[in-house]
Amino acid sequence: MTLQRSRPAERREPRRPSTLRVLLWHVHGSWTTSFVQGRHRCLLPVDADRGPDGRGRARTWDWPGGAVEVAPERLAHEPVDAVVLQRPHELDLAERWLGGRRPGRDVPAVYVEHNAPRGGVPDTRHPLAEQSAIPIVHVTHFNDLFWDSGRAPTAVVEHGVLDPGHRYTGEVERAGVVVNEPLRRGRVTGTDLLAGFSRAAALDLFGMGTAGAPAALGLPPERLRAYEDLPQHRLHAELARRRVYLHPVRWTSLGLSLIEAMLLGMPVLALAATEAGEAIPLDAGLATTRVDALHRALGELVRDPARAAEQGRAARRAALRRYSVDRFLDDWDRILQEVTR
Repeated sequence: MTLQRSRPAERREPRRPSTLRVLLWHVHGSWTTSFVQGRHRCLLPVDADRGPDGRGRARTWDWPGGAVEVAPERLAHEPVDAVVLQRPHELDLAERWLGGRRPGRDVPAVYVEHNAPRGGVPDTRHPLAEQSAIPIVHVTHFNDLFWDSGRAPTAVVEHGVLDPGHRYTGEVERAGVVVNEPLRRGRVTGTDLLAGFSRAAALDLFGMGTAGAPAALGLPPERLRAYEDLPQHRLHAELARRRVYLHPVRWTSLGLSLIEAMLLGMPVLALAATEAGEAIPLDAGLATTRVDALHRALGELVRDPARAAEQGRAARRAALRRYSVDRFLDDWDRILQEVTR
């Protein structure tokens, strides 16, 4: 099998494979929201607890009718054309729930790797590296480069993000930061850097598990405020009122909140770690490993609303060009067509 790599900047005629029945788990909400916009019928396991293996349809997004909830006990009798795996244990889980049909042997499968490798980077061996029947589809070229994927075929399908529209006003002279569980994740998400950034400009921190961050970091409201787990429509509205978006994350895959901020029309400042440097063009803000340079840029943008708005417009143009849902679904149609051929 030869999988072509995604080329997000190019315009291609979309391929039109037949509609498939695709089994996948609702693991990453924003990524799944984009995936279920396609032509295929997506079978989403659901259980009474709606736990990690049975979340079913999203409750905070309005997913289309092609995203169908299926009880695990029914899957053994369901026709399935392809399985989209996202966690190592799903390989055995799918075989058990599909009545003995093994992904990669009895039913075509792909494995989506959402995360940058952890541990002994860059020598981290991927869990599917020892096999060649299931291709690994990375969400960034950085991930593809740094994971040791062994014998597994690989491809890259970069993110596609639903466009929230150009909503930027920048009326609030503070920086918006979106991080889930900043205290637990610590240095990974750059939580230790927030105090320094808050001296350059006041910060508003959004995300799950953020409520205790100001007290834990010893920062008063005039330097750091927390907004705990807002619904997405409110998050977008509030974020777009902030003068600039700050992405202090050291080590993770490309955060969708960064792309969403660009689509909102916000200027963006980020640590040039993992894929962020590739995502942010020079006229849209700044990506650098120089924290002092980010401090200066943050202060300057907060004080210069006209420049901030100009860079935000450039950020939006870049995100629309590279991270459109249409391109994302076109790439996934091609991948699924190849593995089910």
